[in-house]
Amino acid sequence: MSIWSRTRDPGLPVTARPPAPLLRRATARHLTRHPWQLLLTILGVALGVAITVALDLAIQSSREAFRISRETVTGRATHVVHGGATGLPDSLPGRLVAELGIRAVAPVVEGYAMHVDHPDRVFRILGVDPFSEAAFRPAFAGNPGTGTEFDGTQLLVVRGAVLLSRETAADLGVAAGDAFSISAGGRGGELRVLAILEPEDDWSRTGLRDLLIVDIAEAQELLGRTGRIDRVDLLLTPPDEEETLREILAMLPPEASLEAAGDRTAVMQQMTRAFDLNLTALSLLGLIFGAFLIYNTMTFSVVQRRPLFGTLRAMGVTRGELLRGILGEAGFLGLAGAAGGILLGILLGQGLVRLVTRTINDLYMAVSVDALAIPPEVLIRGGLLGLGVTLLATLPPAWEATTVSPGDALRRSVVESRARELVPRAAGGGLLLLGMGVLLLRFTERSIGAAFAALFAIILGMALLVPLATVATTHVIRPAVRRVTGVIGGMAVRGVVTSLSRTAPAIAALVVAVSVTVGLGIMIESFRGSVVRWLDVTLQADLYVSPPSVVSARAGGELPPGLVENARSHPLVAGVSTYRGTEFATEYGWTRLVALDLHPLGREAFDFPGGEGEEEIERFRAGEGVMISEPFAFRHALAVGDTVRLPSEIGSLAFPILAVFRDYGSELGTIMLARGAWDRGWTDDAITSLGIFLADGADPTMVATDLRRTTSPESPVMIRENRELRSRSLEVFDRTFEVTRVLRLLAFLVAFIAVLSALMALQLERSRELGVLRASGMSIRQGWGLVTGQTVIMGAISGILAVPMGLVLAWLMIHVVNRRSFGWTVAMETGGGALLQAVLLGLAGAVLAGIYPAWKMSRTSPAEALAER
Repeated sequence: MSIWSRTRDPGLPVTARPPAPLLRRATARHLTRHPWQLLLTILGVALGVAITVALDLAIQSSREAFRISRETVTGRATHVVHGGATGLPDSLPGRLVAELGIRAVAPVVEGYAMHVDHPDRVFRILGVDPFSEAAFRPAFAGNPGTGTEFDGTQLLVVRGAVLLSRETAADLGVAAGDAFSISAGGRGGELRVLAILEPEDDWSRTGLRDLLIVDIAEAQELLGRTGRIDRVDLLLTPPDEEETLREILAMLPPEASLEAAGDRTAVMQQMTRAFDLNLTALSLLGLIFGAFLIYNTMTFSVVQRRPLFGTLRAMGVTRGELLRGILGEAGFLGLAGAAGGILLGILLGQGLVRLVTRTINDLYMAVSVDALAIPPEVLIRGGLLGLGVTLLATLPPAWEATTVSPGDALRRSVVESRARELVPRAAGGGLLLLGMGVLLLRFTERSIGAAFAALFAIILGMALLVPLATVATTHVIRPAVRRVTGVIGGMAVRGVVTSLSRTAPAIAALVVAVSVTVGLGIMIESFRGSVVRWLDVTLQADLYVSPPSVVSARAGGELPPGLVENARSHPLVAGVSTYRGTEFATEYGWTRLVALDLHPLGREAFDFPGGEGEEEIERFRAGEGVMISEPFAFRHALAVGDTVRLPSEIGSLAFPILAVFRDYGSELGTIMLARGAWDRGWTDDAITSLGIFLADGADPTMVATDLRRTTSPESPVMIRENRELRSRSLEVFDRTFEVTRVLRLLAFLVAFIAVLSALMALQLERSRELGVLRASGMSIRQGWGLVTGQTVIMGAISGILAVPMGLVLAWLMIHVVNRRSFGWTVAMETGGGALLQAVLLGLAGAVLAGIYPAWKMSRTSPAEALAER
């Protein structure tokens, strides 16, 4: 090897400088000699990246499916006229053509239907005018060159004629000329396949999935929209567009709205924004655990090679070269972990997309997602995030290794003394982060971004307090442990502190994971308890009747006209409340409006957090004002006494707010008005659902059977007893938190690997120490006890420290994040079970992770351990 002289740092002698490849060879040799350490580091990065990528892909896939579906049915339209609560008169398209001379006008009726034999299969009904479709959706008109040629006018003359894609036809097992039955909003119908569309690309195939195209008159009959349409698509040309838009607005009914064709996708994003944000925040928690693991592993990797680094420094390697070498190694591990995390995230995303889609279908709208969309930007973002976290987590130990002198680097005791010196500094930084989090919460009242920033600051702040809390806890418990277990127990407790550079990050990772797990558990149980109490108050009726609904969280469609009178005239029925629900665009965005004819027996079916009571209920029943749900009040900063304005068929109507009620059914919120007030502003007399109150002693099953006999098979309805609807509502609630439960498990897995990594590191570092103890007479059993005891102590400390941290996180998620995300108020419920769970989880995680290191260390050969390496 060639040697040349180079002046080193001030005070250091002239030394020999090795060639640059020597540092790279030393790094490569270290990695290949410790494959388990290398694997655990890459796995930690990969799991953190995988959680983030998988959730991002699942969210993006649901959004992409909705966007493609929307763009497929919107076609080439530039603008869309949307109806209000009751739609648009079907005479409007003709007026737009005749009076304004607009050539490209296409009326549309939209809705959802279910397959009669497969109620879980949801279809989207699109009613179109074949003569108007050529300019907007040529494939629906059977134009040549669109993939499938057919006579589009047959949609008009063949009763029940329907177009559907090749994929949908294959799923249903039908061909051209075959018939199948559907149910739409309580109305049954039979459709016959006129032609099968052949999509030319994946984009079109996705957009046409589960889409049934029928004539507009057929759709009106199926969906109960006689004389009404849902929207009018327009194709306007730029030169006269502004003037034409003004003329259109002047012609529209008072309740109608005009918007650009792409704006409806923004509505979906508005509806699911809080849901997406919460999932993204939870996925980032997984990356935080991965950061602890990376920091722990890289710290040990640096400390383990301190003698080598000291020798290289003495031979002439500069601090910059050493820092670049360590960060280059971290970059390699980060890239490898990020690549593995992206692949794992794609696999994990396949399962998560189903859970995310089901939650969207339960709470918001029907979205069909059969494949995982993989946008390159999501993979790039996940990879850069993993690489960035790896480099940031490596920077502190790398900087520490390059700032010590070569002499200190050759002394193994220096690193632990420095680690103990950093404990109060870390605690100070933790207190600073806690203060920043509290200030963010104090000076922001509605920002969800600030809430998440505060949450992460508080999590990191409490994590930085863990080393100080660990030292304090060991000082407290050491005398008691030594009295009970003897010298071995005392050594185990002391070993936690003497190896603080390794044990502190592992304990912190486990504390954060367990506290998040416990905090989420408390949040879910508290939320569930509040929902149970809300259902107990809200579900006052004995029977509930509604059409089959494609969105589990709320009823949709219309009941057969005679069913209401049949229910009221039944001898065992004491009273009936009717409910009409609809959604449409208002100045508050997409709004849920409910017209309620409240029977006196149902007066107690509201939970008013503000204390409103009988007087407000009577004024509401008289039509003097409206009641709004908590989420609506929070989202729009409204309170009792304020006024809401709604577009009706007779113009804008103003209603005073009489009360704010609890409602966990919709995060966008609900406006509720009396049926009498509805009838003054809208001509629609349909009813969506009924609440039936039975006479004392009446059998709900018998009454339900009687009512079913009055309905035809073509118009199926769902009649549920109080307890059945309650059970169904809780099923939907539990499904919405399945994604959260999966993330809790993955987060705990990452923390488990962090503890395993730390204990493997200790096994390697303390092999010489255990060799001395074995040579001094320690038995294998005692060696096992020493290592296992230390593992138990680390787990117990983690569980104990996770209790207060979990309670703080639960409070933040319930009263800050949940409130700002969804507008709901939830009563926090903490039972002894959740706190005991924290301790048991910490113990279980540490003990399971410590089994192999304990077995390995207890069998260390004294001769091998004492041999010079």
